[in-house]
Amino acid sequence: MSVHATPVILLVLGILAVAYRYYSAFLAARVAMLDDSRTTPAHRFEDGQNFEPTNRWVLFGHHFAAISGAGPLIGPVLAIQFGYLPGLVWLVLGVCLAGAVQDMMVLAVSTRHDGKSLATLCRDQLGRPAGIAAAVAILYIVIIALAGLGVVVVKALGGEQVSLKPGTTLVFPAGSNIVKKLAPGSPTLYTVPPGSTYLYGKTPDHSMTFHEGFNLSVPPRESLKSNPGGPGLLIPEGAKRLVPGSSWGTFTIACTIPIALLVGWYMYRFRRGKILEASLLGAALVLGATIAGALVPGSRFEPYFSLSREMTVFALAAYGFTAAVLPVWMLLLPRDYLSTFLKIGTVILLVAGVIAANPRLEAPPISPHFAAGGGPNLDGPIFPYVFICVMCGAISGFHSLVSSGTTPKMISRESDVRMIGYGAMLMEGLVGVVALIAAAALPNSMYYDINIDLSRRPDYLAQHPEFARLLAANDLEAGPSALVEMEREVQESLHGRTGGAVTLAVGMARIFSDAIPGMRFLLKYWYHFAIMFEALFILTTIDAGTRIARFLVQEFLGRIWKPLGNLHSILGSCLATALVVGGWSYFIATGSIETIWPMFGMANQLLAVIALAVVAAVIIDSPARKYLPVVLLPMLFVATTTTTTAYREITGRFWTMATGAAPYRGWLNIGLTAMLIVCAGVIAGSFLVRWLKPARQA
Repeated sequence: MSVHATPVILLVLGILAVAYRYYSAFLAARVAMLDDSRTTPAHRFEDGQNFEPTNRWVLFGHHFAAISGAGPLIGPVLAIQFGYLPGLVWLVLGVCLAGAVQDMMVLAVSTRHDGKSLATLCRDQLGRPAGIAAAVAILYIVIIALAGLGVVVVKALGGEQVSLKPGTTLVFPAGSNIVKKLAPGSPTLYTVPPGSTYLYGKTPDHSMTFHEGFNLSVPPRESLKSNPGGPGLLIPEGAKRLVPGSSWGTFTIACTIPIALLVGWYMYRFRRGKILEASLLGAALVLGATIAGALVPGSRFEPYFSLSREMTVFALAAYGFTAAVLPVWMLLLPRDYLSTFLKIGTVILLVAGVIAANPRLEAPPISPHFAAGGGPNLDGPIFPYVFICVMCGAISGFHSLVSSGTTPKMISRESDVRMIGYGAMLMEGLVGVVALIAAAALPNSMYYDINIDLSRRPDYLAQHPEFARLLAANDLEAGPSALVEMEREVQESLHGRTGGAVTLAVGMARIFSDAIPGMRFLLKYWYHFAIMFEALFILTTIDAGTRIARFLVQEFLGRIWKPLGNLHSILGSCLATALVVGGWSYFIATGSIETIWPMFGMANQLLAVIALAVVAAVIIDSPARKYLPVVLLPMLFVATTTTTTAYREITGRFWTMATGAAPYRGWLNIGLTAMLIVCAGVIAGSFLVRWLKPARQA
């Protein structure tokens, strides 16, 4: 059955509208019992810095910018391996019945309790052991969440070295020449011509053609040798295809940093309070940087912006460190402010583009090949992995840190909690839906050509022969040069660019291009606009998350030596920030999207369990006790999916690493995951005692 996107997006919009109109109203009136006659902390403790009564529309924008990261963009894209239906159903039901409930209720509880943080609320409601467990869990979760966000940026912008399987064959086009570059003691570089065929099996299903040229690195004392059993040259051990970094994307993202600094200076120093002027200036400069980026590839500036993977990790770490240490008005606030307009504007543009283009969903509703596990993105079955993969758009524990952080300190009236807490999360769920549609609308061959790592492709397709035949058939149907033509138009290498970011950018570019007939020449600008959108979406969470983690680390350091806990101490700030940045940089540098994303999902959703447990503990003592299932049922469901995934990861992937080639990383992952489960268990046990206590007294 052929399914098109417009009916799907209209149905989703209708469900979200009904959920906001009725379910959020029920939560506001019966469960949270919001009352505008109560004075909020923003008024009681108004200090012009942290506590400040804020217009609900302005606060909605701030809250949405703070909670929205890579999760709703990347998770649904990776989950397409299971088919589009499981992720779509979880996004819609999860955001209405779980994610928005958590965000709104945590915001209501924190607002009612003087704007206290989640860790403090946990200690107050569930006792000191639960509070300590929450603080430890939150710190780890923030670091692994930042690693999950950062790896997406690195995959989108950084260059890669893709290992090719030894013994496979490269066949060059007739009449072409390869260029060999030798340097003493260095790898030999071969310039492989366009149109070369990569043979990694004995059948046509096990081959692919590189329509773009590339460099092949071969270790010293090795070389390409003639294939005695047929045409082409044999690939030796250690040969790697060199994929250059995105100089266009990196240039654009780099430009947003001085633009944000300029906007901050303009708003807070040069023309204080002239927000509209600063907004127009920032928007014009960001669009100008995106267009100017087209001039970078092939220019003398390209080497400065075409970064390797390692250089991209270093640049990201340097940015995170700087943003967390600088005063908030200088970089953090103006960057968040600019990104809010970009995020909300792009979401609206995407929804309109999906409705106008009305693409057919090429992905199957449920994948016959990977529903039981073994997909290229996640090596596990639909249950529980789709619920871990599609996280932030459905439910995200990270949001509870924002809902109990800056936002409750700026709520002017309690009734604003409904629009800001429930409404902003519904918008994030909508982001996840349009991201899923963008990926599902890609031809299957194009989706998997991007998402199957070239180093794994030979073995992977050999293990899944039926899928290999289907992929070859889809290639013929869609046209074998579909992705190649896209590479030519966007001026980027796309084959094997796993991680989800490139897939989403391609999907978004196709939708925007199809929505405006006759404007195909804009495709490359749409693609790089999408890359910039994704990176800005993520970087606003990385800089804010690094700052949150810095405060937590300084609190711990202050117990060792009191001066280090002073938030105004340069030494304490730099030391704490370095520890945080070092932590998430380590996971990015040593991990991959296949290992980091499940860890990110588990950690993120265990934090949601902690947040819902705190809300449930508050409801127990309130007149709304009979409505406890509205938070208890989502808490139990998320706890089930998360612990099931943790068990599978520990006994599967992590155990294989620990007993194989990466023992240190394997045991570290096992220890951290076990620690997180123990922390969640302490909090769950404390909640159970808290829940049963009134019954015993009665």
